[in-house]
Amino acid sequence: MDYQALVESAMRGVVRETLKRVAEDGLPGDHHLYVTFRTRDAGVEIANRLAAQYPEEMTIVVQHQFWGLDVGEDAFEITLSFSGKNERLYIPFDAVTGFADPSVNFGLQFKAVDAADDVADGLNDDFDSDPDRDANDDPDLDAGDGAENGDGKTGEIVALDAFRKKKT
Repeated sequence: MDYQALVESAMRGVVRETLKRVAEDGLPGDHHLYVTFRTRDAGVEIANRLAAQYPEEMTIVVQHQFWGLDVGEDAFEITLSFSGKNERLYIPFDAVTGFADPSVNFGLQFKAVDAADDVADGLNDDFDSDPDRDANDDPDLDAGDGAENGDGKTGEIVALDAFRKKKT
């Protein structure tokens, strides 16, 4: 029995079901979602400019401005605003490496499904080297939910490690 694969599949099911509920009912209260995915995985469809800006991994924020969230068994589609331009993204669940809802301190991190293990592991390495690093201090990062909207709120990128319990 490959229990690790079973657990990974169950956790991806949590992401799928959460997104289905959001697609049907919207986001309740202060909930907002961070979805991190590998941009080069098979099946991922994002604009060329986004792929160039995020050649390995990207985190999108589902919060204030998103449209057309369509959730299937193996993937989801969503339209987000990036620098004032709407872009449609198609993201297979197998490409997802992290999922978080900071409003309730919930987060999941996934092992790579294929040979891209080092890409998923790299996310932890990048942020473990400087635990006090605030991703918002990095001017090269510009995440979905869009960077801009009419109410002055902006999207942000966070390290999923922020939602893990620290080992003592």
